[in-house]
Amino acid sequence: MANSAGSRKRARQAVKRRARTMALRSMVRTYVKKVHAAVATADYDQAQSAYTKAQPYIDKMVNKGILHKNAAARVKSRLNARVYALKG
Repeated sequence: MANSAGSRKRARQAVKRRARTMALRSMVRTYVKKVHAAVATADYDQAQSAYTKAQPYIDKMVNKGILHKNAAARVKSRLNARVYALKG
């Protein structure tokens, strides 16, 4: 356990920060799962709208430092490929 006042404060901040980070990461994962579910129904319009809703949240997590920019780009690329596979 931390001994100095500064390190105790850092420990408290880390707990709060981790809780916030995990909540945001969970939210993004939920949006990604919604896109996968829409793709599974083979309905292009529904999948496209789910992807359109998920995309800004993925980008926001990059700006907040929750996701790495390349990881976010990879997720968006794979989701987009699945959605457009339904179109053709």
